[in-house]
Amino acid sequence: MGIIQNEFWRALLSFLVLALFSCSVESEDPYKFFTWNVTFGTIWPLGVPQQGILINGQFPGPQIDSVTNDNLVINVFNNLDEPFLLSWNGIQQRRNSWQDGMLGTNCPIEPGRNYTYQFQVKDQIGSYFYFPSLYMHKAAGGYGGLKIVSRPRIPVPFPDPAGDYTLLIGDWYKTNHSILRQTLDMGSTLGMPDGVLINGRGPNSTSFTVDQGKTYRFRISNVGLGTSLNFRIQGHKMKLVEVEGSHTVQNTYESLDVHLGQSYSVLVTADQPPQAYYIVVSTRFTSPVLTAPGFLRYSNSQTPASGPLPPGPTIQVDWSLNQARTIRWNLTANGPRPNPQGSYHYGNISTSRTIRLANSAPMINGKQRYAVNSVSYIPPDTPLKLADHFKISLNLGSVSDNPTNGGGYMQTAVMPADFRAFIEIVFQNNEDTVQSWHLDGYSFFVVGMDGGEWSQASRKGYNLFDTVARSTVQVYPSSWTAILLALDNVGMWNVRSENWARQYLGQQFYMRVYSPVESWRDEYPIPRNALMCGQAQGRHTRP
Repeated sequence: MGIIQNEFWRALLSFLVLALFSCSVESEDPYKFFTWNVTFGTIWPLGVPQQGILINGQFPGPQIDSVTNDNLVINVFNNLDEPFLLSWNGIQQRRNSWQDGMLGTNCPIEPGRNYTYQFQVKDQIGSYFYFPSLYMHKAAGGYGGLKIVSRPRIPVPFPDPAGDYTLLIGDWYKTNHSILRQTLDMGSTLGMPDGVLINGRGPNSTSFTVDQGKTYRFRISNVGLGTSLNFRIQGHKMKLVEVEGSHTVQNTYESLDVHLGQSYSVLVTADQPPQAYYIVVSTRFTSPVLTAPGFLRYSNSQTPASGPLPPGPTIQVDWSLNQARTIRWNLTANGPRPNPQGSYHYGNISTSRTIRLANSAPMINGKQRYAVNSVSYIPPDTPLKLADHFKISLNLGSVSDNPTNGGGYMQTAVMPADFRAFIEIVFQNNEDTVQSWHLDGYSFFVVGMDGGEWSQASRKGYNLFDTVARSTVQVYPSSWTAILLALDNVGMWNVRSENWARQYLGQQFYMRVYSPVESWRDEYPIPRNALMCGQAQGRHTRP
């Protein structure tokens, strides 16, 4: 009887262990693996041959399709003749700034080498893109779309569309990226771009086919270098449904401003007589206005598009400002989790710090530079994240919490910030051009924007109820934009201009969100495959 009992308990224990193992395997979020080969190749986006950056032979690069909480493993082989890095615009990299792909966090992938990015799109949905972050590589391509769809059990606040299209729009120069870089290094500006691209193609080269009566989702990202753009479709309305991971109130627009680095999702119903219609992307706040037409083609017709291109706004700032104020959070929709987006009551939290950031365009040593609170950023020889980890001493400066209203100076700037603080950041733009700001690792609440100089009285006009959460925001000429931000993501995070010439010439810095408790609960350890360079050369990550 004892033998039988022992066998019974042994079998039961084996069953429980097997069941526990099975549950742990099933509960782990899926992994998706990618192998990317980065090369130079000849491209003709505006009708002339030029050197472009291809990923697996493609320009733009491959689309990443993922689901909330997927683990992405992307092995990047650099077959260029110069160092290379990729960054992930809008992906929050929870507890994992090691994978951010900016020069302040990662050593470059040297020619002939590879690096495997590994990160989880934790608790995210929405429309994003990736791009090359070093030098002026972004002017040569190397970018692509990245979308995160909701898990099947999480309801989305609109029916499934008949199709899901990505549109990567941006200004473009015919000049080689290395020459553009030399131009900036010499202290000159880039001037007007030569044209506008839709998915890597010039005017009249892009088309999308739709079935009459059906509704389609268009994910629109401005991946350009320096120009705000307007997007519209002849004869069709657009219903805005998502902005950089936030479901929005479903307002209808005839055209939509998309500023540098921003991403939007709209629904378009093919409810017009069957034929082809113009899709139009045009520059904003420029003279002349550059335009790139594409086509929306009905599948049951061969009739070409006709008539004039639908007009859009050109230099009207008030038009764009008023439109921006209509973009609101959908408080009844679920986000990545099964709870309403508005369940996080950002407007009821007291801020512990106010940071005012003013951009400027100083001449330093006879050359054009760009600055934040008078500091024009210069990269150190060792990425800041590595220096922080290995306790390497660097000659660092900081960015003041308020504008200095002085001349510019060059420095490697890091702003300290406390983990779990809730802060207010005001972007003050006293220049006559539109600015676009991005913060890696975070989404923030855009609570206000207006003309003139910000003051404490400006808070009376803040939207503390249903403003949208996003990672990139515009600041209009001689205006300000205010955001509220929960510092819930430990790491070294890039705060930058999305105007790539300004970013390259110093309009950026790093925010070090610090926790004195060195716990894996707050931040993942350094990856075993982390690349080493500068003063970290030869160091070991961990046993």
